[in-house]
Amino acid sequence: MSEDTDFRGAKLALFIGGELAVIMRDEKPGLVWAGHLDLPGGGREGVESPETCVLRETHEELGLLLHPRDLIWKRVFPASTGEPVWFFAAMLEAGREADIRFGNEGQYWELMPPEVYRQHPRRIPHFADRVGIFLRDQAVVR
Repeated sequence: MSEDTDFRGAKLALFIGGELAVIMRDEKPGLVWAGHLDLPGGGREGVESPETCVLRETHEELGLLLHPRDLIWKRVFPASTGEPVWFFAAMLEAGREADIRFGNEGQYWELMPPEVYRQHPRRIPHFADRVGIFLRDQAVVR
């Protein structure tokens, strides 16, 4: 699928020192996956590319300025509506968590081992599955 194709949004599995950055979603009525552990990312604005979308959302939510070269893996998946959504991964060195400036969406953020996220009762299951796909792909490459 071309990155020029319409898409709904983009998410990022952001690893800092080997741990996954997660955001506890707000507990607002009607909010999809309220009170669950989410990953940075969100909906597309205008005609932005998938990379621009995920980098903008990560900056809005965690205050981190990432560069497209930080995105080391990408895949497209169908949303529940059938629209494409992009999923990226980035690995930053330990210590970069000091650069995080939490935005105004969500209750808090934290770092956790990816396997803890993948089994957590408050994970978003399809994002946990995608983190697993990335980790399996990385294991094959190494």
